[in-house]
Amino acid sequence: MQECPCCSERAFEDCCEPYLSGRKIPETAEQMMRARYTAYTLVDMDFIEKTHDPKTLKKTDMADNRKWAESTKWLGLEILNTEQGQIEDEVGQIEFKAKFTSQGKEDFHHEVSLFTKKQGSWYFTDGKSPRQQTVVRETPKIRRNEPCPCGSGKKYKKCCGMNS
Repeated sequence: MQECPCCSERAFEDCCEPYLSGRKIPETAEQMMRARYTAYTLVDMDFIEKTHDPKTLKKTDMADNRKWAESTKWLGLEILNTEQGQIEDEVGQIEFKAKFTSQGKEDFHHEVSLFTKKQGSWYFTDGKSPRQQTVVRETPKIRRNEPCPCGSGKKYKKCCGMNS
């Protein structure tokens, strides 16, 4: 059994292959997300283009996408969050991380993808970087030369702040 590149732990022929070959249409946004990831791993740019919303396709450089797919060794897909995108929905949002190596360096692509269903088929509409959460301190910041709050009598930088 050849495991599907989308990391579903299913056989390729039972997972993404029917979508890539056109024998089946993904019923959910997540199935389309997984199929598109698999298409990138196989450099199947026809599938990528065919499943891209025509309204936003003109903003996409398909030649650049092909170069990226060809020069990348894909290491895995992790679905982090799914909002809507079920059979009865018209829109869906998938947050994912795709691990890869490029030019010998391991990296990841983290994205929130928007999918839209049109005439029964899911299309990738847009992708955005997830919002970074702003960290709000509950207590004031301890400066390096202030006394350590643990009560040792030492400066913070020589006590609890040594490993930070």
